[in-house]
Amino acid sequence: MHGKTLSAALLCSAVVLAATGATAGTATAAPSGKKSDFNGDGYADLAVGMPKATVGGKAKAGYVNVVWGGPQGLGGHGSTGISQNSTGVPGTTEAGDLFGTAVSPGDLNGDGYADLAVTAPGERLKDTGTDHEGTATVLWGSATGLRSGITAAKGEADIRLGKLLSIGDYDEDGHQDLALSTTGNGESSATVLRRGPFTAGSSTATSLIMSHPFGGARALASADFDGDGGDELAVTYDGMEIRGTRVLSRGSGEWVPTWSTADHSSALATGDFDGDGTADLALGEVRANPEADSTHCEDRLGGAILVAYGEQGTTLGGRATCTTQSSPYVPGAAEAEDDFGGALAVANLDRDGIDELIVGVGHEAVGTQADAGSYLWLAAHHDGVLGGASFSQNSPGVAGTAEAGDRFGAAVATGDYNGDGYPDMAIGAPGEDASSGGVWFDPTREEGTQPPTTSVTPARLGLTGAVEYGGTLGR
Repeated sequence: MHGKTLSAALLCSAVVLAATGATAGTATAAPSGKKSDFNGDGYADLAVGMPKATVGGKAKAGYVNVVWGGPQGLGGHGSTGISQNSTGVPGTTEAGDLFGTAVSPGDLNGDGYADLAVTAPGERLKDTGTDHEGTATVLWGSATGLRSGITAAKGEADIRLGKLLSIGDYDEDGHQDLALSTTGNGESSATVLRRGPFTAGSSTATSLIMSHPFGGARALASADFDGDGGDELAVTYDGMEIRGTRVLSRGSGEWVPTWSTADHSSALATGDFDGDGTADLALGEVRANPEADSTHCEDRLGGAILVAYGEQGTTLGGRATCTTQSSPYVPGAAEAEDDFGGALAVANLDRDGIDELIVGVGHEAVGTQADAGSYLWLAAHHDGVLGGASFSQNSPGVAGTAEAGDRFGAAVATGDYNGDGYPDMAIGAPGEDASSGGVWFDPTREEGTQPPTTSVTPARLGLTGAVEYGGTLGR
């Protein structure tokens, strides 16, 4: 993290199914149980969705590229491309499917290997008509990486299931579930549930969590906010006069709101930012509801991050703080349309039991370069306001040069990609190289010389025809 010390051949006409190193390395005899270790070798892997990519001559059919972790971290161990043309993957590659719109890792069958949920909101389930029902697919992790999968959920009519995705055990039955958004016209947008378990032949039907008339969900996140052992779902949404953020619980069998605010946002993340043992919720790029009497973040120039802190015995019953680039501990300056907080991820970078928030600022100007982008790691101070350090491609030790339109920080993710026991950061820059894109690997070290932040580009991975690589990262 650049000197900081923390306290205590794919897609020209078809998908290349195995790019450099696509054999996924040598797996251990038993799975590691890590959230994004798809091949069980003990290293976190990174799933990169490219929904706008052409596959087999089909425009915007989309695919997922899995970058394998290993001793060298991301970029040193190759990658594998997976599309609906891949053996064992349900469906057929078609123009406009947008396969890879949302990607999320999690052990969905309880075997210890991380699986990958992937959505295709542009999927058409009928040979006739123009409806895009959308689907969600689960790809199974194994000792040889992601293998065959199942269609986990299907949309109906023209609801475009799957723009957003989150994984959690919401009904406390021991099986992971999927929360998914639908994006229809008028009153048909909603957040829906596909209950686990996930097995071949299991139902693909969904049930309603929350409707969003004349609007839609903007972000989803899952965590055990009330400490009862099951997950709750945080939904931030907006529409015509209907905006806000809610935490919903299904522990009693019905979805019940347990916390809400009129503020809404474009990103959500959960972690324990104050180290008190309760889950907190971060809302990135907060926006006020004009119909409400107040907002947590009066100052929102360039974007703001609201943190609602948990408290024992409650759901987010602690204090709420707002952080901007005008806050005293945050480097940089607040400027209009920076998109501060437009992307969020969480990791305990120094393993002290207190999480840090990784913040993408994809539209930050760097010098005279508009939308070059940056990212920050932020930790909570005693007053709950966040502070830390900021980096761009012009920072020492970071590969590349900040250029207009790179959108460095448009997506962020975390995982122990090099196996040193400390979480690392992955930073997406979908506008890099004329929107071919790229991902930057920032290895975390608590002590000693900070390793350089290296770029993982389609060219380095041997991919061709990449589109906005790094814009969608599994986290």
